Parts: sequence; C-alpha cells; structure tokens
Amino acid sequence: MPTVQDPLMIVTDLDGSLLDHHTYGWEPAQSWLDRLNAADVPVVICSSKTAAEIVPLQQTLGISGAPWIGENGAVVNGGDVSEVPPLIPDGKDYPAICQTLAQLRNQQGFKFIGFADVTEKEVSEWTGLTPGDAALAKDRQGSESIIWRDSQENFDRFQQALKEQRLALIQGGRFWHVMNEGSGKATALAWLLKHIPSRAGQPWITLGLGDGPNDAPMLDSTDYAVVIKGYNNTPVTLSRRDEARIYRCALYGPEGWSEGLTWFLAQE
Repeated sequence: MPTVQDPLMIVTDLDGSLLDHHTYGWEPAQSWLDRLNAADVPVVICSSKTAAEIVPLQQTLGISGAPWIGENGAVVNGGDVSEVPPLIPDGKDYPAICQTLAQLRNQQGFKFIGFADVTEKEVSEWTGLTPGDAALAKDRQGSESIIWRDSQENFDRFQQALKEQRLALIQGGRFWHVMNEGSGKATALAWLLKHIPSRAGQPWITLGLGDGPNDAPMLDSTDYAVVIKGYNNTPVTLSRRDEARIYRCALYGPEGWSEGLTWFLAQE
C-alpha cells in the first residue's frame, strides 16, 4: 500500500468526486486535504472544469500552485512546479472547435447545443452553478461541452464527422465533451508526469479518484484507483485487472473520496 511518505501524487476528478454532484461542497474531504497538504503530497485536479474554475478552486481547497489538468485533458498546467508545454501544439483552440461544430450542424443537420450557444443563465440552469461560476465554465480553451439532442444513428455519424476533423467525443457526468483527438485525462496525466519532478528523483506513485466514464482512462493509468459511487447511468468500466489496487466506494462524492483514501492510505 502507498503511504504519504512516498513520492505520492493524488489525481482527482472534481464533480461527483472531490466535489458533491449536487451542492459542489467538499467539506467531508477537508481532513484528508489537510493531511495531504501537511505531508506535501500534491493533489492534482483532473477535471472537465476550465482553468478559470480550477485556479480559484485550488485556493479555496488549500492546494494553490499544484499542477492541474482541465477540460477533460485538453489543458495541462504544471502550476508552480514546472512549465508544461501544450499537449497538442497544433490542435484546434476553442474558437476553432466551435467553428467546426457550427459547420457540422449547418451542413449535416445534427441536433445538439453547446456552451457557446447559450448564456451564463442557461449553463447555470443545466449545472446548478451560480451565474458567476457558469461564466467561468464558459471561459474555455480547448474543448466544448454539448448536450446531444438527436438520434443514435446520427450520433454515430457525428462521431465519424468529428474524427475526420481530428476531434474526439468524451462522455462526462453531465455533458459530452468535444476535444482534440489524442487528448484526454490519461494522456494529459502521462504528459504531466513526464514534466513534473518527484521527490529525490524517484518515480511518482499515483492514486486516482473518479466517478464517471470519462475518468476510466485516467483510473486505468494510475498505480492505484478509487472508483467513487456515481449518479451516471453508464458504469465506470476499467480495463485493468489488478483488483488489489482498485477500490470501489460505497459512498458518493467527497464522502466516497475520503472513503477511498482511507482504504489505501490509512493501512500504511
């Protein structure tokens, strides 16, 4: 089992994991956050949230300056630790992704709606965020969040059309996320680890926590994985088979987050 004395890195999803799915509260996880901070263990956010959301949230959680991964892996940042180059230097930025989506909708008649199509008020209604926080969620850099309102047949056509534009579709807890092909939480984490030095030059020991299907690649790539009980109808299916390094929580959100850390780290 890992310990907080190891070169340990916690890699965590936010919504439905460290943050409550409904209230966005994290208080049940605070004692673990304090303990990790005291042990100088980095807590790396790996989320669908934007930079505009993540950076102030880091300050609130007491983990300012830690590396982070945003927009489901479209954006990678080394925090105060290291400069991390762009994951896909020649990839489409947010305006280009939105332009491509608008062209596909106009040319092929796909029915979907994205953050770029609506106001902060509508994003607030979709997510339960305050209008101010919804504005931060609309401040995007490398991905678009959409709600699909069309048939499964057209969905398959849509995925193929995106692939032809070197874009991919990833399922999150509330939305589908359109981003550059080759990006994602697992790819972003591998890129981050490549550029972030660990203690005394030893390899990082990673412990991942997530609750949604979009977390599965990240959880497959970490040394230890915590699958937090979620509200998504699609289960979190892992391809790894090292069951001793996987823990499936009985609790939701930050309660489950604490449950998972206690399972692995309280047995040190």
